[in-house]
Order: sequence, then structure tokens, then C-alpha cells
Amino acid sequence: MSAADNGWIDGYRGRRVLVTGHTGFKGAWLSLWLTELGADVTGYSLAPWTDPNLFTAARLSSRLRHIEADVRDLDTFRRAWCACRPDVVFHLAAQPIVRESYRTPVDTVTTNVVGTTHVLEMAREADWPIAVVCVTSDKCYDNVEWAYGYREDDRLGGADVYSGSKAMAEVIVSSYRRSFFNAVDRPAVATARAGNVIGGGDWQADRLVPDCVRALVAGKRIDVRHPEAVRPWQHVLEPLSGYLTLGALLQRRDDDGLAARGAWNFGPTIPNARSVGALVAALIREWGGGEWSQPPDDGAGHEATLLRLAIDKAQMRLGWHPRWEFDAAIRRTVDWYKTHYAGGDVVARSLAQIAEYTSGAA
Repeated sequence: MSAADNGWIDGYRGRRVLVTGHTGFKGAWLSLWLTELGADVTGYSLAPWTDPNLFTAARLSSRLRHIEADVRDLDTFRRAWCACRPDVVFHLAAQPIVRESYRTPVDTVTTNVVGTTHVLEMAREADWPIAVVCVTSDKCYDNVEWAYGYREDDRLGGADVYSGSKAMAEVIVSSYRRSFFNAVDRPAVATARAGNVIGGGDWQADRLVPDCVRALVAGKRIDVRHPEAVRPWQHVLEPLSGYLTLGALLQRRDDDGLAARGAWNFGPTIPNARSVGALVAALIREWGGGEWSQPPDDGAGHEATLLRLAIDKAQMRLGWHPRWEFDAAIRRTVDWYKTHYAGGDVVARSLAQIAEYTSGAA
């Protein structure tokens, strides 16, 4: 099977799609893309965490059915689910920040584990065909900081609560799949583990690119905590194209659809896994000026130094490949933020980037 064969570009027209976490950075980009593909989108999420935010900037409330609620509230979620009766579900609702998990470990676990369980339980109760893509994280692996990329069957775990919660979410999905979704006529479920995403419209605290952009706009020096840390950076549209590929395949009840069930990595090629320092330097260069320095250790908790993903499985079995190299991702990210801060049309800019990416992926 391949991305060229699975028809994901046309696989969502007229389909009822539920996106949890649609007010977040990745969820907003995905929801915007789905509306462009002709999907009937319902979004279920808490209010945006930041001001500004992509959900508001992209005027998404006029493009989809917006439900503001907590995925941990099972009764409310059940009512929304039954009203939507989704054909496809993309579950992105999460507490997404490593450092935040040190401050709010219980909320991190309940959101990322119980919330995921609620999505699976709704799928189990459904009496219609349904495809579910549960988005977790590359942090779900028990990171021993070896030089090669983690594969989908490597050991799960985590030295911080955020990573542990994502590993637990993966285990819960696998348990449901083997307990309840092990027949061709049962819900088709997959998990997606993406690298560190960048792109326009992210203003979340304790994320590198938003922190850099805030400093650059304010004319301040950028604080870089771990410049030596290596991460699998990729533009946000890269993993989203993987999610869309999975969602389209999972709707099928043939051999390709069955083979899509399971866990998948979506990351950059190895040369595009760069250090934090390299990313900051590239941002400054593309922005046209700025400085950075490393502040004293604030003791906020452990963060891994080296993390890479192996994407052989997605490349060989899905036909999915990264499209935008590191410098191209940086260029489009800076372009988006400059458009925003110049008072430009970020909806048009976002749609133009989606169109550009799609024309290359088609």
C-alpha cells in the first residue's frame, strides 16, 4: 500500500470526522486541512490554552462544529460522539508539555490516559464502521539515548510523567485493540508517534519555537536550556499527512486497511534530526537577527538529550515520506509568524502552505 494509492486527498470528502484537541496547535492545523478536504468536522476540546492561538487566528469556529468540553468528562463526550456519529476520529486532546507534567502530574495522566480510554470506549460502543487514529508522541519510548532511531516495537516507558503517560496511552490502545477490536468488522484503530513539530501558529509556553518567536518579536535574547539536545524536528504538516494517510486506510476493510492497524512513527529523515542550538541558529538566521544564550539550570526536571525516530515502517508500508527538509520547515515557520505579526492574512497563508505541501505529496 502507498500514500499514492490510498486516496487520502479525496478520502475525507463528505465524511464525518471528530477531532479531539482541535483548539491546540496540531489539532487546529489538522482541522483546517480536513475542512479543505471536504470533511464534515466536529471539534471537541478545552478552550485554547494561549492567546493568541491558531484556532482563533484561523477562524476555525466558522469552519467546523465546535464543542468546548473536557475529554475526561465521559457523559458530555458521549453526547458529542453520538451527535457526531463519526466515520473517522483523530484523537489529539492531551496535556502536551513535558515541563508541565512536573507541575501537574495528575492532570497529565488523567488527560492523556483516561481521555484516550474514553475515546476507545466510545469506539467500542459504536454500532457503525469507524476508524480511529490516536496521536501519542515520540516520547512514549523508554529513551536510553542510543544513536539510532526508535522503532515501533521498541520498549515503551519514560523518565518523566509526560513520557510515561504517553507510553500508558499506547498500552491502553494496544489492550483495547487486542481485547475488542481484533476482527475486521470492529473499529479500526492505530496510534501515531510524531517527532517534534514546528510551524506557524504555536504559542504554547515551554516550547522552543514559540519561546524563540516571543523573544525575537520583543527584541530580547533567547534563553536556550539544552542547546546540545537533539530532536527529530519536522514541520507540522509532515506528521499530519501521516495521520491523514492512516485515517484513510483504516476506513478500508481490505488487506491494506487491516495492515494499517497498529503503531506508526512519523518523523524526519536522520539528517534532519538536529540539535536545539542548530534550530535556534536557523530561526535567527531566517528571522534576520537575534541572539541566544544558555541560562543556569533551573532544576525543572529531566529532559532527554538524544531522541531519534525510525520511519522505515511508514516509508515501506504506507508509502509515506517526509517532504520538507529542515531548512524548508524553518523558512515556512518564520514566514507564517512574520505574516501574523505584520497583520497579514494567516488563513490564506496557512491554506497556501497546505496547498503547497499537498501538491508535493500527491
